[in-house]
Amino acid sequence: MLPGPTPGTPVPAAGGGFAVVDVETTGRSPWRHRVVEVAVVLLDERLRPEGEFCTLLDPAGPVGPTHVHRIAQADVEGAPRFREVAPRLLELLAGRVLVGHHVTCDHAFLDREFARIGVALPPVPLLCTMRLARAHLSEAGGFGLAACTEAAGLGRFPAHTALGDARATAGLLRHCLDAPSCPPDDWAAPLREAARVPWPRLGRARSGAAGAVVPQLRREPPYGPRPPGAQPPAAVPTGTGAMDSSA
Repeated sequence: MLPGPTPGTPVPAAGGGFAVVDVETTGRSPWRHRVVEVAVVLLDERLRPEGEFCTLLDPAGPVGPTHVHRIAQADVEGAPRFREVAPRLLELLAGRVLVGHHVTCDHAFLDREFARIGVALPPVPLLCTMRLARAHLSEAGGFGLAACTEAAGLGRFPAHTALGDARATAGLLRHCLDAPSCPPDDWAAPLREAARVPWPRLGRARSGAAGAVVPQLRREPPYGPRPPGAQPPAAVPTGTGAMDSSA
């Protein structure tokens, strides 16, 4: 049996800056489908990289559209459940502006996953790179992530891998906020707002042995186009619940 949130009032947020997120899911509905891969890229208030976190998740059911996210059912064997990584995710997101490409979608899936385990996400400030691109990247031929990164000259990235998309979104965020058309420090108010939001705490899941480290099952996405018939990125168990530091 998995426990609910640790009793007590929410604690002040400890982080600061931006949390760039991406999720791969078993379908399109946050209410009917589950997160099967999650990635977080952390940036400080000056958009400098601080670290990243990524893992496949066991959705306790079918993994969904493998032809899109290239995650097979066998890939999630041994992956943690969402409840097992939820305490770490709360720590990573706390005090930060939540960023994504069409961020309302990523936020909706995360919000629903936390709700399933009895945790209400606070009203965190959101920043959408799709909207930023519409305002500051007029030369883009479209506003999907691939079209935006191409227009920004950021190069190719492994689309539909959570870590690949999150890294590309972080690069797009920097590009848009550095654009001449973007007012200086236009994001200062959301950063201040995020720092004031209280976040809940969550105890570790009882499904693991006492003192055991929650495993991650991470895909290392290669850059560049994937040749026809090539296999998807391999899942590499890291055996750690810690955030990976940035290079």
